[in-house]
Amino acid sequence: MPWLNIILIILATYIAIGLIFYFLQDYFFFRPEILPKHFEYKYPFPFEEVNFDMEDGGKINGLHFKVPNSRGVIFYLKGNSKSIKGWGKFAKDFVSKGYDFFMIDYRGFGKSSGRRTETTLFNDAQTVYKWLQNHYEEEEEIILYGRSMGSGIAARVASWNNPKFLILDSPYFSFLYQVRRFGFILPLNFLLKYQIRTDQFIKKITCPVFIIHGDKDRLIPDNQSKKLVELDPKKITLHTIHKAGHNDLPEFPEYHEALYNALNDEAFFQDLKNKLNS
Repeated sequence: MPWLNIILIILATYIAIGLIFYFLQDYFFFRPEILPKHFEYKYPFPFEEVNFDMEDGGKINGLHFKVPNSRGVIFYLKGNSKSIKGWGKFAKDFVSKGYDFFMIDYRGFGKSSGRRTETTLFNDAQTVYKWLQNHYEEEEEIILYGRSMGSGIAARVASWNNPKFLILDSPYFSFLYQVRRFGFILPLNFLLKYQIRTDQFIKKITCPVFIIHGDKDRLIPDNQSKKLVELDPKKITLHTIHKAGHNDLPEFPEYHEALYNALNDEAFFQDLKNKLNS
Protein backbone atom coordinates (compact mmCIF):
# COMPACT_ATOMS: atom_id res chain seq x y z
CA MET A 1 0.00 0.00 0.00
CA PRO A 2 1.30 3.48 -0.87
CA TRP A 3 0.88 4.86 2.64
CA LEU A 4 2.90 1.96 4.05
CA ASN A 5 5.72 2.69 1.61
CA ILE A 6 5.66 6.34 2.64
CA ILE A 7 5.89 5.36 6.32
CA LEU A 8 8.80 3.01 5.58
CA ILE A 9 10.62 5.71 3.61
CA ILE A 10 10.13 8.22 6.44
CA LEU A 11 11.29 5.67 9.02
CA ALA A 12 14.36 4.72 6.95
CA THR A 13 15.23 8.38 6.47
CA TYR A 14 14.88 9.06 10.20
CA ILE A 15 17.13 6.12 11.07
CA ALA A 16 19.68 7.20 8.45
CA ILE A 17 19.76 10.75 9.87
CA GLY A 18 20.27 9.32 13.36
CA LEU A 19 23.14 7.10 12.22
CA ILE A 20 24.82 9.93 10.33
CA PHE A 21 24.52 12.15 13.39
CA TYR A 22 25.89 9.49 15.73
CA PHE A 23 28.95 8.60 13.69
CA LEU A 24 29.78 12.09 12.40
CA GLN A 25 28.94 14.26 15.41
CA ASP A 26 32.61 14.91 16.21
CA TYR A 27 32.92 16.55 12.80
CA PHE A 28 29.87 18.70 13.55
CA PHE A 29 30.99 19.81 17.01
CA PHE A 30 34.77 20.12 16.73
CA ARG A 31 36.73 22.08 14.13
CA PRO A 32 40.36 21.45 15.07
CA GLU A 33 43.53 22.85 13.61
CA ILE A 34 46.27 20.20 13.69
CA LEU A 35 49.85 21.38 14.20
CA PRO A 36 53.07 19.48 13.44
CA LYS A 37 54.99 18.38 16.54
CA HIS A 38 57.91 20.65 15.60
CA PHE A 39 55.73 23.77 15.34
CA GLU A 40 57.16 26.68 17.34
CA TYR A 41 54.76 29.05 19.11
CA LYS A 42 55.64 32.74 19.02
CA TYR A 43 54.14 35.44 21.24
CA PRO A 44 55.32 38.87 22.39
CA PHE A 45 55.27 37.89 26.08
CA PRO A 46 57.11 35.14 28.01
CA PHE A 47 55.71 31.61 27.96
CA GLU A 48 56.74 27.99 28.05
CA GLU A 49 55.32 25.00 26.26
CA VAL A 50 54.15 22.14 28.50
CA ASN A 51 53.24 18.55 27.54
CA PHE A 52 51.26 15.99 29.50
CA ASP A 53 51.28 12.21 28.96
CA MET A 54 47.94 10.71 29.95
CA GLU A 55 47.56 7.21 31.38
CA ASP A 56 45.62 5.98 28.32
CA GLY A 57 48.33 7.14 25.92
CA GLY A 58 46.79 10.50 25.08
CA LYS A 59 48.98 13.58 24.95
CA ILE A 60 47.98 17.11 25.89
CA ASN A 61 49.90 20.18 24.76
CA GLY A 62 49.63 23.48 26.61
CA LEU A 63 51.07 26.96 26.97
CA HIS A 64 52.00 28.61 30.26
CA PHE A 65 52.35 32.39 30.10
CA LYS A 66 54.04 33.94 33.14
CA VAL A 67 54.36 37.40 34.62
CA PRO A 68 56.59 38.56 37.52
CA ASN A 69 54.87 38.48 40.92
CA SER A 70 51.64 37.14 39.45
CA ARG A 71 48.34 37.47 41.32
CA GLY A 72 47.55 33.85 40.39
CA VAL A 73 46.85 31.85 37.26
CA ILE A 74 43.95 31.72 34.81
CA PHE A 75 43.26 28.19 33.56
CA TYR A 76 41.50 28.92 30.27
CA LEU A 77 39.38 26.21 28.63
CA LYS A 78 38.86 27.35 25.05
CA GLY A 79 36.16 26.88 22.42
CA ASN A 80 35.72 24.12 19.86
CA SER A 81 37.71 25.50 16.93
CA LYS A 82 41.32 25.86 15.76
CA SER A 83 44.24 25.45 18.19
CA ILE A 84 46.02 27.33 20.96
CA LYS A 85 48.28 28.79 18.27
CA GLY A 86 45.56 31.36 17.59
CA TRP A 87 43.81 31.27 20.96
CA GLY A 88 47.07 32.25 22.66
CA LYS A 89 46.44 35.85 21.66
CA PHE A 90 43.87 36.08 24.46
CA ALA A 91 46.66 35.70 27.02
CA LYS A 92 47.23 39.45 26.75
CA ASP A 93 43.83 40.13 28.33
CA PHE A 94 44.99 38.35 31.48
CA VAL A 95 48.75 38.86 31.75
CA SER A 96 48.05 42.60 31.41
CA LYS A 97 46.02 42.28 34.60
CA GLY A 98 48.87 40.63 36.50
CA TYR A 99 47.93 36.96 36.06
CA ASP A 100 49.74 33.95 34.68
CA PHE A 101 47.74 32.27 31.93
CA PHE A 102 47.48 28.56 31.09
CA MET A 103 45.74 27.07 28.06
CA ILE A 104 45.58 23.57 26.56
CA ASP A 105 44.49 22.02 23.30
CA TYR A 106 41.93 19.24 23.55
CA ARG A 107 42.75 15.86 22.01
CA GLY A 108 42.85 16.10 18.23
CA PHE A 109 43.64 19.83 18.34
CA GLY A 110 47.05 21.40 17.75
CA LYS A 111 49.76 19.07 19.06
CA SER A 112 47.43 17.17 21.40
CA SER A 113 46.50 13.61 20.44
CA GLY A 114 44.47 10.63 21.56
CA ARG A 115 40.89 9.44 21.49
CA ARG A 116 38.54 12.24 22.51
CA THR A 117 35.46 11.49 24.63
CA GLU A 118 33.47 13.48 27.17
CA THR A 119 35.30 11.62 29.93
CA THR A 120 38.76 12.35 28.53
CA LEU A 121 37.87 16.04 28.08
CA PHE A 122 37.07 16.22 31.78
CA ASN A 123 39.93 14.05 33.00
CA ASP A 124 42.56 15.81 30.88
CA ALA A 125 41.48 19.18 32.23
CA GLN A 126 41.49 17.78 35.77
CA THR A 127 45.03 16.44 35.31
CA VAL A 128 46.21 19.88 34.22
CA TYR A 129 44.38 21.50 37.15
CA LYS A 130 46.23 19.22 39.58
CA TRP A 131 49.51 20.14 37.85
CA LEU A 132 48.72 23.82 38.41
CA GLN A 133 47.99 23.11 42.07
CA ASN A 134 51.52 21.72 42.39
CA HIS A 135 52.99 24.84 40.77
CA TYR A 136 51.14 27.43 42.86
CA GLU A 137 51.27 27.70 46.63
CA GLU A 138 47.51 27.94 47.21
CA GLU A 139 44.55 26.58 45.27
CA GLU A 140 43.02 30.00 45.90
CA GLU A 141 45.43 31.31 43.26
CA ILE A 142 43.70 29.32 40.49
CA ILE A 143 40.82 30.86 38.52
CA LEU A 144 38.97 28.70 36.00
CA TYR A 145 37.79 30.36 32.79
CA GLY A 146 35.55 28.46 30.36
CA ARG A 147 34.79 29.90 26.94
CA SER A 148 31.86 28.53 24.86
CA MET A 149 32.51 24.76 24.47
CA GLY A 150 35.05 25.02 27.29
CA SER A 151 32.46 26.44 29.70
CA GLY A 152 31.00 23.03 30.54
CA ILE A 153 34.46 21.50 30.94
CA ALA A 154 35.48 24.32 33.28
CA ALA A 155 32.30 23.82 35.30
CA ARG A 156 33.03 20.10 35.64
CA VAL A 157 36.58 20.78 36.91
CA ALA A 158 35.31 23.50 39.29
CA SER A 159 32.82 21.00 40.74
CA TRP A 160 35.71 18.66 41.60
CA ASN A 161 37.95 21.30 43.16
CA ASN A 162 38.04 24.58 45.08
CA PRO A 163 39.34 27.31 42.77
CA LYS A 164 39.11 30.98 43.71
CA PHE A 165 36.19 31.30 41.35
CA LEU A 166 34.83 30.27 37.97
CA ILE A 167 34.31 32.59 35.00
CA LEU A 168 32.05 31.37 32.20
CA ASP A 169 32.19 33.16 28.84
CA SER A 170 29.13 32.61 26.60
CA PRO A 171 28.20 29.29 28.24
CA TYR A 172 25.45 26.81 27.42
CA PHE A 173 22.92 25.54 29.98
CA SER A 174 24.17 22.11 29.01
CA PHE A 175 25.59 20.82 25.74
CA LEU A 176 22.56 18.52 25.53
CA TYR A 177 20.24 21.52 25.87
CA GLN A 178 22.18 23.43 23.20
CA VAL A 179 22.11 20.60 20.65
CA ARG A 180 18.41 20.02 21.25
CA ARG A 181 17.78 23.46 19.75
CA PHE A 182 18.79 22.02 16.38
CA GLY A 183 18.35 18.26 16.71
CA PHE A 184 15.10 18.12 18.66
CA ILE A 185 13.65 15.40 16.40
CA LEU A 186 16.40 12.95 17.37
CA PRO A 187 16.64 10.82 20.56
CA LEU A 188 19.68 12.78 21.72
CA ASN A 189 19.87 11.15 25.14
CA PHE A 190 20.94 7.98 23.33
CA LEU A 191 22.81 9.41 20.34
CA LEU A 192 24.74 12.35 21.78
CA LYS A 193 28.28 11.45 22.90
CA TYR A 194 28.87 14.82 24.59
CA GLN A 195 26.07 15.85 26.93
CA ILE A 196 28.28 18.02 29.22
CA ARG A 197 25.64 18.80 31.85
CA THR A 198 26.78 22.22 33.05
CA ASP A 199 23.42 22.57 34.78
CA GLN A 200 24.23 19.57 36.98
CA PHE A 201 27.90 20.39 37.56
CA ILE A 202 27.18 23.93 38.67
CA LYS A 203 25.04 22.71 41.56
CA LYS A 204 28.14 21.09 43.10
CA ILE A 205 30.42 24.11 42.73
CA THR A 206 31.33 25.82 46.01
CA CYS A 207 33.02 28.97 44.63
CA PRO A 208 31.43 32.10 43.12
CA VAL A 209 30.51 31.83 39.43
CA PHE A 210 30.73 34.93 37.19
CA ILE A 211 29.14 34.72 33.73
CA ILE A 212 29.74 37.09 30.81
CA HIS A 213 27.37 36.80 27.85
CA GLY A 214 26.38 38.95 24.86
CA ASP A 215 22.67 39.62 24.41
CA LYS A 216 22.98 39.27 20.61
CA ASP A 217 24.60 35.84 20.76
CA ARG A 218 22.83 33.72 18.15
CA LEU A 219 24.94 30.58 18.54
CA ILE A 220 24.38 30.23 22.30
CA PRO A 221 21.64 32.71 23.27
CA ASP A 222 22.05 34.47 26.61
CA ASN A 223 18.83 32.93 27.89
CA GLN A 224 20.95 29.85 28.61
CA SER A 225 23.08 31.88 31.03
CA LYS A 226 19.90 33.23 32.60
CA LYS A 227 18.71 29.65 33.12
CA LEU A 228 22.01 28.86 34.85
CA VAL A 229 21.56 31.84 37.17
CA GLU A 230 18.09 30.59 38.10
CA LEU A 231 19.66 27.39 39.43
CA ASP A 232 21.45 29.30 42.20
CA PRO A 233 21.17 33.12 42.12
CA LYS A 234 23.36 33.46 45.23
CA LYS A 235 26.24 31.58 43.64
CA ILE A 236 25.97 32.83 40.06
CA THR A 237 26.27 36.42 38.80
CA LEU A 238 25.53 37.30 35.17
CA HIS A 239 27.03 40.31 33.39
CA THR A 240 25.33 40.95 30.05
CA ILE A 241 27.22 42.76 27.27
CA HIS A 242 24.67 44.67 25.20
CA LYS A 243 24.86 44.25 21.41
CA ALA A 244 27.63 41.64 21.71
CA GLY A 245 27.47 38.37 19.78
CA HIS A 246 29.22 35.06 20.34
CA ASN A 247 32.67 35.79 18.94
CA ASP A 248 33.12 39.51 19.46
CA LEU A 249 33.04 40.01 23.23
CA PRO A 250 36.70 41.24 23.41
CA GLU A 251 35.77 44.06 21.01
CA PHE A 252 33.56 45.63 23.68
CA PRO A 253 35.07 47.84 26.41
CA GLU A 254 32.35 46.52 28.75
CA TYR A 255 33.86 43.03 28.50
CA HIS A 256 37.29 44.23 29.62
CA GLU A 257 35.73 46.29 32.38
CA ALA A 258 33.82 43.26 33.66
CA LEU A 259 36.96 41.14 33.43
CA TYR A 260 39.00 43.75 35.31
CA ASN A 261 36.39 43.96 38.07
CA ALA A 262 36.31 40.17 38.45
CA LEU A 263 40.09 39.76 38.48
CA ASN A 264 41.46 42.90 40.07
CA ASP A 265 38.77 44.56 42.17
CA GLU A 266 38.96 42.89 45.58
CA ALA A 267 35.78 44.64 46.73
CA PHE A 268 33.93 43.25 43.69
CA PHE A 269 35.17 39.73 44.39
CA GLN A 270 34.30 40.06 48.07
CA ASP A 271 30.77 41.04 47.06
CA LEU A 272 30.55 37.82 45.03
CA LYS A 273 31.69 35.80 48.06
CA ASN A 274 29.32 37.59 50.42
CA LYS A 275 26.47 36.94 48.01
CA LEU A 276 27.40 33.26 47.93
CA ASN A 277 27.55 33.00 51.71
CA SER A 278 24.46 35.05 52.47
